[in-house]
Amino acid sequence: MSGPVVVAELVRSEFVEGHHYGSVVALDSTGAVAWSVGSVAEPILPRSSNKPIQALGMVRMGLDLPPDLLALACASHSGEPFHVEGVRRILASAGLDEAALRTPPDYPLDDEAREAVIRAGGHRSSIQMNCSGKHAAMLATCVVNGWDTATYLDADHPLQRGIRTVFEEVTGEPVVAVAVDGCGAPLLSTSLVGLAGAFRRIALGLDGADRPDTASARVAEAIRRHPEFVSGTRRDELALLTAIPGAIGKAGAESCYAVALPDGRAFALKTDDGAARVRPVVMAEALRRSGVDNEPGVDGEAVRRTGVVPLLGGGQPVGEIRAVF
Repeated sequence: MSGPVVVAELVRSEFVEGHHYGSVVALDSTGAVAWSVGSVAEPILPRSSNKPIQALGMVRMGLDLPPDLLALACASHSGEPFHVEGVRRILASAGLDEAALRTPPDYPLDDEAREAVIRAGGHRSSIQMNCSGKHAAMLATCVVNGWDTATYLDADHPLQRGIRTVFEEVTGEPVVAVAVDGCGAPLLSTSLVGLAGAFRRIALGLDGADRPDTASARVAEAIRRHPEFVSGTRRDELALLTAIPGAIGKAGAESCYAVALPDGRAFALKTDDGAARVRPVVMAEALRRSGVDNEPGVDGEAVRRTGVVPLLGGGQPVGEIRAVF
């Protein structure tokens, strides 16, 4: 069983000063492994890359949101004003307000949004936390089903049990570990192969048996129509999804990332050190290795640009993080 391998190196003034170790898998349109590097069949914690799968579970359990708000349910949002207003809309649709959220208080994830809040005299709040869209959707799903909203984060709550059932179905793997995510919600394990497989099924509008599934199609369409709600207006994830028509994707903490194309090809990655800076570099290289950047309709230069992360010296670029797999 292989372990993580070097997937990127830090090159400063033409000197290699460090490395990132990780694993990457690419699935073909049938769901078979096209190629892989590192360890892709062992369980990982995909962090927020799980969110579209969690949203799928909620839609299966009766959550009914317009596409922009369903995209926000899949989000690690930047905390820009339209994100925060969207969370309020989800809560209001369920007859709730932000007091029901159990996300830890935080400032917006986006630098500009955070600075605007601070300049205005604002403070950390649960609704600004990047997972508040998912939590608002979880609460709305509880209201639809008549479930208790105070305990919605408990792993044995009917909401979380239902999400786990759908998660195991679309990943095709049993959950072997249930952790607590940074936002306090249950965090389910799968492998990179399982994660990519789930994104493939959502992108194609399929269930775990590869049959047409309206709920999967709704989640995919929400992400495609409103990628800015899934991340933010200044994020590399938005730039990538905008450059590849029909793609869906979701980044997660600890340098996790999953992307699926409209034809069913899918990619998933994780680096061992969890560095956010290397995540887009590795995904851009995975897409390039599979030739996606040169396909008709794809803005190849924009795809490649998402993988450009300069290293600075004296405020000027003096090197780069370079993919090496």
